[in-house]
This record gives sequence, C-alpha cells and structure tokens, in this order.
Amino acid sequence: MGRVVVTGKVPKPALDILRRAGHEVVAWEREEQQSRAQLLEQVSGADALVTLLTEQVDAELLDAAGEQLKVVANVAVGYNNVDVEACRSRGVVATNTPGVLTDATADLAMALILMTTRRLGEGERVIRSQTPWQWGMFYLLGSGLQRKTLGVVGLGSIGAATARRARAFGMNIIYSSRSAAPRELTSELGAHRVDLDTLLAESDVVSLHCPYSPATHHLLSASEFAAMKSSAYLINTARGPVVDEAALVEALKGGQIAGAGLDVFEDEPQVHPGLLDCENAVLLPHLGSATIETRTAMATLAADNAVSVLAGEDPPTPIG
Repeated sequence: MGRVVVTGKVPKPALDILRRAGHEVVAWEREEQQSRAQLLEQVSGADALVTLLTEQVDAELLDAAGEQLKVVANVAVGYNNVDVEACRSRGVVATNTPGVLTDATADLAMALILMTTRRLGEGERVIRSQTPWQWGMFYLLGSGLQRKTLGVVGLGSIGAATARRARAFGMNIIYSSRSAAPRELTSELGAHRVDLDTLLAESDVVSLHCPYSPATHHLLSASEFAAMKSSAYLINTARGPVVDEAALVEALKGGQIAGAGLDVFEDEPQVHPGLLDCENAVLLPHLGSATIETRTAMATLAADNAVSVLAGEDPPTPIG
C-alpha cells in the first residue's frame, strides 16, 4: 500500500481511516507548525500528502515528495495554498474539503456581525481591563439589524447560510457574484443580485464569502471603502488578501465605515499593526471552522480523498 504523509496535526479519526486502508501513515503530531525544511524532508517518498492551509504546496514541495506522489488532499475548502497547475502538470490529483464547514463558518460570520454592530468586543474589553463604567442611555451604543441590508459578496454555500441566519434577524439580503444564484435560493432568501458598486452603496453590513484568486486580490480597497456608508460594517470570513488591510485601517480610523469583523488576515498569523489600534475592529484568529465536529469532518473527508485516489478511484471532492 502507499505512504501517506500528514503534514500537520489532525483529528485521530482521519488517521484511523488511512491506517484501516492499509497505508503507512507518517503524521506530524505537534501543535506547532513544522519548519519548511522539516516539511520538505518529511514528504520525501510520499504517495499521498494530507496538507493543512498553513503549508504551501508548490513545485518545490511536490518535487521533494517525488514522482510517485499521486494525491494532495488539502484539509480546507480554500486552496490558495495549493499550486493546482503544478499538481496537474505532474499528474497529481488535488482535493479540498467543501461543504462540511458551511454551518460553522456561517455561524462565525453571524457572530462577527453581532459583535461588530453591537460593539461587544469593546464592551468585553471594558470589563476585562477593569475600566470604570456606568450604565447610560448613550453608552456603547451599537446598531440593530432589523430592516437593515446585508450585502453578501459571493452567494455560495457559506454566503447563503450566512444570509439565512441574517434573515432570521430581520435583515434584507442583496448579493453580488460572478453568476446568478439559483432561483429557488434567491426566492427563499428574498435576495436580488446587484453589481458590487451597488452592493457597497446600499449595504449596512458587507459580508465577504468569495474565493481568493488574482481577480479578488484586494477586491475591497480604498475606493470601495469610500463607496460604503459611513454607518456600514465589513465582515470577512473568506480569505485575508481579499481585503487591503492598510486601506481598511485608514477607513476605520477615518470614520469611512463604522467597523469591521475579521477572522482572516492578509499575512496570517501576522495582523496589520494598525488594526490592533482600532477599537471598532473585532479580530479573531481564523476560527471559522473551529468546532470539534467540523474540523473532524474536514480531516476525515481529506483522508477519504487520499484513500480513494490511492485505490485508483475518483476522490469525493476533487479541485476543479
């Protein structure tokens, strides 16, 4: 059978799937990420790689694995860390884990909407810092969601799940995307499609759910923030580089927008230092899929992908 290298620590059920299929499993068991040099050494001779989004799967890594490599099973729905063309040119199948993290990420997006609009992060920092406070009619006033407009950029599965949650809070939905969403979905959500400029101008909350690609790099920058309402909020649970963080800092500090909730950053795990000074920004360390159930489902799906390819079968969720 094959040699499967798991490049980061994953839930045990995923390793069990690989071992039950009879494969030799070489797994990184530490919480911290291994160095690039360690990674290049670890993958040598692998028939399959189970990778995390923290690893860059590029030509160098593929060549370090060797010509016998058959599959890269990425434990993430996004795959901007995987050079898909480099895999394809070497005859390596690349897979990801869509679908299983939809609800967890949508829950977090909704949590960020509530945290930013109601200024919950600021309130918690008051308590934890033991800053003196007193209830008042105008103290830490936030904004309600009822009858406000949520603009969803990318109405895929996660964007749609977030919109459903927002509808339960009484929000109206508009969206922008490369193609129109199915009629059944837009009817369910009461949503209509607009271009990005219109979405930015009309939304009280803008929530990003588009994939990252060269076309979406800095999709939101200075001109886009200037087009938003000064009372509007930005939510990003997609990928960090979709937002120009330097421009966002200026927009937050200059009052061009009211606030932002971010679960992803341009240069993770580094965060733009200006964001740390913005009281109107809620900042989370990429927790979108961070539930026990979801992370286990992601890892086991990646394992199923690897096992299928090594058995000469089509994987459940190939990329492309």
